[in-house]
Amino acid sequence: MKYNQLIVSKNTDRTRAGRGISAGRGKTAGRGTKGQKSRTGHHKLPASFMGGQRAIMQAIPKMKGFKSIHAKAQVVYTDTLNAVKGKVDNFTLAEANLIADPFAKVKVITRGEITSKIELETQFASKTAIEAIKKAGGSFKKVAVPARKKAEKEDK
Repeated sequence: MKYNQLIVSKNTDRTRAGRGISAGRGKTAGRGTKGQKSRTGHHKLPASFMGGQRAIMQAIPKMKGFKSIHAKAQVVYTDTLNAVKGKVDNFTLAEANLIADPFAKVKVITRGEITSKIELETQFASKTAIEAIKKAGGSFKKVAVPARKKAEKEDK
């Protein structure tokens, strides 16, 4: 018989910790002596926990205010819409250099007068902007933000 031909099965008997000296893991049950980790009910503590001492996250001063995780809408004013005609959406506005990214939220706000008749299809518009567009003979339709197309993987 050779070492690599030995058939060894894993010991499937589970160890019963804390069941007396004869069980093999009695008294402290393999937890060591004293301390927080040796007590019952001990579970994984958060990374910021510093043994009952005030945590560094609580000790450092916080910045004032609030920073939103949501991207702000790009603003387009009604007087700049005179430069475009017909159906106006995010891509049309990006081509006319009125917004930087066609895949971002767009809000139309009133400033100046709009003279051209347009069919506006953006995410947001103020009430006064919608009224001004309708007064000029146009219309407003609320649409979702256009999704970016995912690049297709080449087959090998």
